[in-house]
Amino acid sequence: MVVHCSDTPNGRETTAEDIHRWHLENGWDGIGYHFVITLNGSVISGRPKYWQGAHADPYNQESLGICLIGRDQFTDDQWRSLEGLVLALTAEFPEAEVVGHHDLNSHKTCPNFDVKAWWEDVKKRSLD
Repeated sequence: MVVHCSDTPNGRETTAEDIHRWHLENGWDGIGYHFVITLNGSVISGRPKYWQGAHADPYNQESLGICLIGRDQFTDDQWRSLEGLVLALTAEFPEAEVVGHHDLNSHKTCPNFDVKAWWEDVKKRSLD
């Protein structure tokens, strides 16, 4: 699982439809992420899980993309939804690693937090 951010201004609502349109404008087959988490914490489906993503080349074939709306200041609702989504997906895909886009591409800062450390904290809390 690869966590991303939309790199849109913090606090500006952006929709999965907006991202879909932007990705089409880039010549892609539509939204490259499998899930988008809006400012209010809604988890919106993008590409179906069985459809290869377009979010972290060359790892698209073997990963799911999750995009948080914003740049580097996410809402409490987004954090809760990200945690719930990743917990559910790792139950479905127990061998999956959870990383940030920047962990796969050193030229990226997205999603602008340490996903691996966040995930370790989530796993610890879920065992308590």
